[in-house]
Amino acid sequence: MQLSDNARGAILMNIAMAAFTLNDTAMKVAIQSVPLFQAIGLRGIFASVALVLIGWRMGGLSLAIPRRDWGFLALRSVAEVMGTLLFLAALIHMPLANLSAIMQALPLAVTLAAAVFLKESIGWRRLTAILIGFVGVLIIIRPGPQGFDIWSLMGLGAVVCVVARDLATRQMSQALPSATVALAAAVTVLFLGFVGTAVEGWQPVASQDLLMIAGASAALIVGYLTSVMTMRVGEIGFVAPFRYMALLWAIVLGWLAFGQWPDTLTLFGAALVVATGIFTFWRERKRRALAAV
Repeated sequence: MQLSDNARGAILMNIAMAAFTLNDTAMKVAIQSVPLFQAIGLRGIFASVALVLIGWRMGGLSLAIPRRDWGFLALRSVAEVMGTLLFLAALIHMPLANLSAIMQALPLAVTLAAAVFLKESIGWRRLTAILIGFVGVLIIIRPGPQGFDIWSLMGLGAVVCVVARDLATRQMSQALPSATVALAAAVTVLFLGFVGTAVEGWQPVASQDLLMIAGASAALIVGYLTSVMTMRVGEIGFVAPFRYMALLWAIVLGWLAFGQWPDTLTLFGAALVVATGIFTFWRERKRRALAAV
């Protein structure tokens, strides 16, 4: 039986979320002993070489980029770099599940950004759900001298960067291969790593840390490819809610790898964000169904 575009998009989104969370876990372990930019650079080497080989093997790697896509590819790559830097800097100092909970604002933020920048219509119900969802984010980060800190702000900055990345991906033409898009992101992040390492310095890396970074690279490759493919098949309103699987993965892996479990307020805020996000996309599907009648 052939899967529909929506079903394929949902499966790809689930794979992407599991892969990205595994990458986050491995990198959080590695950067406890390896400098941040050095870890980014090493991961970038592994990821870039592997993506070149995969793209060449599958015949899906092309440097003949359509003219209209250059701007979107540049925007996506810059957003990828900034999002990576902000996310990993926050990850060093925050529990994995807490940072992942903040990142669950992404589907809501993408919906709002699509309305603002792509002129997609948004009704008062969905707008209300988005606002309630951001209240959930505030519960997670807890503004105030005891709850909010610079690392939470960096997590929110990473959300903004990923929104820009996803919107740029959505605007790319189908003629641009996913492997090329993923490779551009990997090479740009690699460049960031080595620029930072020139300032930060280089230190010997233990074999177990190198293995951990290699594992993070493998997971990142899967995440890169499937996230690009996800944005190019199916309806965003259908596949985006499956992004919330990342929170479940983060809670489980954070507990297994670091013995960290989110407190009650964090879980409540995350549940609020997830619930309003699912409502938002339910409203989107209902609106499309009514328009089709």
